[in-house]
Amino acid sequence: MAVSISKFNTFTFFKLPSAWWCGVRLRYLDKEKAIVTVKHKWFNQNPFNSMFWAVQGMAAELSTGAMMIDQINATGKKISMLVANNKANFTKKATGRITFTCEDGHLIKEALEKTISTGEGQTVWMKSIGVNTDGVVVSTFEFEWTVKLKS
Repeated sequence: MAVSISKFNTFTFFKLPSAWWCGVRLRYLDKEKAIVTVKHKWFNQNPFNSMFWAVQGMAAELSTGAMMIDQINATGKKISMLVANNKANFTKKATGRITFTCEDGHLIKEALEKTISTGEGQTVWMKSIGVNTDGVVVSTFEFEWTVKLKS
């Protein structure tokens, strides 16, 4: 069963409250792509009047993690997931509404199949790109997700 966007946003309220209060919202989700938005406001800003880097990181991570959760649920198996590493690059001040898009969902299926068949943990790097309303890239995040079959 696919994860619905509204249920996922409700999940963030209860399980990821700092992301929810900062305005991080899932907008689109399928097996290949996820889109998450967040708007620059006074409570998620840094002293330089732009969005705090950690808020951008929460939105970027959610765009990768939402697909991971959805595809893990689809397997019907108990599989743990965890971010092992991340990299970030900031190219412009993040102001206004920032949209983070990850199109690396195709990488998840292979990692899940391998961890299910071998019982060994797998890793996958996924990229999320944040753009402002003018379409200008403000930040790029990469997350190394680890997946492992629970025993």
